[in-house]
Amino acid sequence: MSGYRRTSPYPPYEPVHGVPQQPYPGDPQQYAAPDGVQGPAPDHRGPEEYDVYDRPFGGYPGEPGPGSVHRAEPEPQPVVPLPQQRATAPAGPRTTARGHRRKPKKKRTGRAVTAGTALLLAAAAGWYTVGQDDAKPGVTAAGGSGPEGFTAPDPAGAARPTTDQASPTAAPAARAADDRQSEAPAAGRSEAREDGSVAMIAGLGSAFAARIPADTNQVVLASGDGRDANRTTVTLWTRTAEGRWLAGESWQGHNAFKGWTTDHNEGDLRSPIGVFALTDAGGRKADPGSRLPYDKDANFVVSGRGFAGEQLAGSFDYVVAINYNRVPGNSPLDPRRPSGSTKGGGIWIHVDHGGPTHGCVSIPEDKMAQLIRTLDPAAKPMIVMGDAPTLAA
Repeated sequence: MSGYRRTSPYPPYEPVHGVPQQPYPGDPQQYAAPDGVQGPAPDHRGPEEYDVYDRPFGGYPGEPGPGSVHRAEPEPQPVVPLPQQRATAPAGPRTTARGHRRKPKKKRTGRAVTAGTALLLAAAAGWYTVGQDDAKPGVTAAGGSGPEGFTAPDPAGAARPTTDQASPTAAPAARAADDRQSEAPAAGRSEAREDGSVAMIAGLGSAFAARIPADTNQVVLASGDGRDANRTTVTLWTRTAEGRWLAGESWQGHNAFKGWTTDHNEGDLRSPIGVFALTDAGGRKADPGSRLPYDKDANFVVSGRGFAGEQLAGSFDYVVAINYNRVPGNSPLDPRRPSGSTKGGGIWIHVDHGGPTHGCVSIPEDKMAQLIRTLDPAAKPMIVMGDAPTLAA
C-alpha cells in the first residue's frame, strides 16, 4: 500500500444515493494506457493528488526524515529500591533473583514434643501400676527358695505383680533393640594377631584380669553400661593354647534394676560385682546339650510382670547358676546360702524378659541355649561381671 502505486485501474464509480459521478480533474486521456502497453498508464499525479492510502509514509512529526521509523530512546529513570530492600546493601546474585527476603523456616517441634510426651506418659503409667512391697512374682523352687527377689507363688496359683518401680531406661522404644547382636569388642584390636586373639580381655583392668584363675580358659564378661544402669553386654571369651584371648559373640541383655554394687545384699536391686565360677545349669526346658550338670525341673517357673510391665513367664527356661553365696555342684534351685540369707543369693544367668532383673544377668533365649552348650567344665568357666568403668579400673 504505502510507497506502491496501484497495479490495476480504478473500478467504475457507482453513484451513491443518486449523486452523479464526478469527472476526473484534467484530461481524462492522461489516465488511459498508451497503445500497446498492458496495464494502467503511468501515474503523473503530484503528491497532493494521491489518495490518502496511496501516499508514502512520511514519518512522525519531528523525526529526521520521511519514511524513517526511528524513535528516540526514553531517558533512563532512577531505580527506587523497594521498601523491604536495603538500599545500602549490595545486591548479590540470590538477592537479585529473589527480589525479597527469605522467609524464616518454621521450627518443627511437634513430633519431638509428641514423642517426649508419650515417653513420659509411658513411664508414668509403669510407675503407678506396680504392686506393693509384698507383691512379688511367683516362682516354684525346690526347698521353697528360688532366685533372689522371688518367693513361692500364691496358694491359689494366681500371678501377682512385681514389687519394682518402673525403670528409667526400660522404655518400650529402647527395649526393641535388646535382641540385637553386636560385633566383637573393639578394645585391644590394635594388639590383635591375624587370628583375632589379644593378650588381655578387652575392657578388663589389671585388677580384675589378675583375679581370673590361671586354669580358666572360658570367661563370660558381663559389662554394664554404668554403675546405676541396668543394661549390659555379655561376651564369651576363650583362652588359646598360647595364653591369649579370643572374643566370641556379644549379646545385649540386662542386669539388676538399680545397677551394680560391690556389697550386695538381699533386696537391694543391684547385681554383685566380682569374679564368680559357673558350675551348674538347669531350666524348665529340656537340656539343650549342656556339658555342665543340667537340672531339668518343672519348678523353674516364674509368673507376673517385670519392672517395665513385661511378662516374666519363660525367664527360667534356661539358667546357669552364678556361684555367688551358693554351694557349687548343686541345682541352681538349691536354697543354701553359705554367707547368710541377708547377703542374697540365687544370682543366675537366665533368659532375658525385656527388662531389668532383681540381681541376675539375662540374655536372649537362643543365646542362652548357645551359652549352655558352649560352657565346658574342663575349661573352668568363670563370669566377670560389673559396670564397665569399675571393671576397667
